[in-house]
Amino acid sequence: MAQQELAFPFQGGNKVMGKFFKDSLMVTPEIIKKRATGTAVFKFTADEKGSIKKIIIYYADDYVLTIPIIEALKRSNHKWIIPDKEKVHDFILPFSINFIPPPTGADKVEKEAYDYYVKRKPIMSFDQVPLDMATLLPTVTINYSLK
Repeated sequence: MAQQELAFPFQGGNKVMGKFFKDSLMVTPEIIKKRATGTAVFKFTADEKGSIKKIIIYYADDYVLTIPIIEALKRSNHKWIIPDKEKVHDFILPFSINFIPPPTGADKVEKEAYDYYVKRKPIMSFDQVPLDMATLLPTVTINYSLK
């Protein structure tokens, strides 16, 4: 029996979703100042019109990473496609935000990265997390540099 292929749940497909978030997710001055890096995993609910109804942080390496992700998710309203005959659908979307170190000044950058790591405040679950009928989407990777 052949497995049924699912349509990608973002209008335009996987590559369009990646480009949308790379264009929409604005790395904040606070993230740049802290040299913040890490992963954040979100669950959100979209309705039949593609509107986001609920956003939940499942995990984040630091709170500071979540702010621009939430704003970008809000900008994705009406771009989600849910499976037929469902009124709402849950999606799990991981994000990875990475700092690209400059070619010079490595010692200073290493110290700043270490300072961030020591002082970060992770958001994590300490109890079970029901996933229901959620769809895990591919990780969105955002890289930034000091410019």
